[in-house]
Amino acid sequence: MKSDDANNLSGHLLIAMPSMQDPNFARTVTYICEHSDQGTLGLVINRPLDINLGTVFTQLELSDCDEEISSRPVLHGGPVHMERGFVIHDAENSWENTTETSDSIQVTTSRDILIAMADGHGPKHATVVLGYAGWSAGQLEHEILANAWLNAPANAQIIFDTPFEERWLSAAQLLGIDLSTISSETGHA
Repeated sequence: MKSDDANNLSGHLLIAMPSMQDPNFARTVTYICEHSDQGTLGLVINRPLDINLGTVFTQLELSDCDEEISSRPVLHGGPVHMERGFVIHDAENSWENTTETSDSIQVTTSRDILIAMADGHGPKHATVVLGYAGWSAGQLEHEILANAWLNAPANAQIIFDTPFEERWLSAAQLLGIDLSTISSETGHA
């Protein structure tokens, strides 16, 4: 849900710091879909799975699918509910179950968008993600204060066009930060 609250991270990117040791999130970029006093839901956008959209279309019994779209990779969105699918897409159209997460990006969880994509009539820019990352109320804020994450306003080019292996460094560069120069060791003075 889009919010005007300056502290709301919906529509932002979370960038794992080099010191992040959790294998679920080391060197990840996560798109924040929902952030409220109830908790946070995000989708990792730089970890492709070994399946493509054609596999998803087959499981949904969709046939005669657009070849280019069928060959697109599906991403591992996080460790929670890997059977749950999300489509991050441009904001040109709305679908049955769409959440506006920013002025230019939406997230849809309904089957109608996948049917349109299979037919070649879906959004111009779209990324399909299985699973998500979730934080309980206040947990993400605590992790940010502990220097586990950087955050930046989302950038459609990083979400849709930047090669997966470049997204982590590119997202930090939105803030003028070169993560390759930051030590993975933490300490206190």
